[in-house]
Amino acid sequence: MILVTGATGNIGRELVLALQERGQPVRALVHGDRAASRPDVSVVEGDLDEPSSLQPALEGVRSVFLLPGYRDMPGLLGAVRDAGVEHVVQLSGVSAGSGDRGNAISAYMIRTEEAVYEAGLPWTILRPVAFMSNALRWLPKLAAGDVLRLPFASVKTAAVHPADVAAVAAECLLGSGHEGQIYFPTGPESLTPADQVGVLARVLARDLRFEAQPDDEARAEMLAHTPADYVDAFFDFYAAGNLDESEVRSTVRDLTGRSPRTFEQWAIEHRADFA
Repeated sequence: MILVTGATGNIGRELVLALQERGQPVRALVHGDRAASRPDVSVVEGDLDEPSSLQPALEGVRSVFLLPGYRDMPGLLGAVRDAGVEHVVQLSGVSAGSGDRGNAISAYMIRTEEAVYEAGLPWTILRPVAFMSNALRWLPKLAAGDVLRLPFASVKTAAVHPADVAAVAAECLLGSGHEGQIYFPTGPESLTPADQVGVLARVLARDLRFEAQPDDEARAEMLAHTPADYVDAFFDFYAAGNLDESEVRSTVRDLTGRSPRTFEQWAIEHRADFA
């Protein structure tokens, strides 16, 4: 049995499907969100911030796909270990490699990975770049008109399709030789925000226009819905240039045998979301 945490999220939902397609028994961990899970999947409720709540979810589980950044990662990994789990595939992020604990996002990724290393379990770490699905954050602006005023105009990212991260995770959970490895899933091309807007314009058949958003305006907009330390982290990454997500890597092809999906493919799949 494989336990997928965050089973209704970007990666977890795709991973549950990928494992089912390969005939694997899957248990989906949800937190008060049963309705959003697939009806043909074993669903168990639990709270990753409360490791003691996970006992029913972990019963009979051989491998776990785990999300990062929870309150008591050592306790969470301890509960996984004590349940007899044999392998953890831990989602993290590329900034974990920076060692910068002054950056709030990097810090929780670093703490997560340290807990994995210290738990005494066989592990595989995934450090993907930004997700293509982050473009869904533009929906309110697209609803208001054809101008997308976006921050960090010069920053290129090799954004990755969540399903490709899930495909890599599935291979790590089911294949051999992945223990002790750190993998870096990326998309097949490095694009600026303007490039992504251009792709959306073609896919949606809309006359979309990109405008570079000044940093002060972007910061004020982010602070309306994002904690200040995370906003500072994003500016450290993208305005100060302390995170490079532009490198295209062969990880997806190497582990899955096929090319990663393009941003255009992702946009076509999600055309209805932008309608």
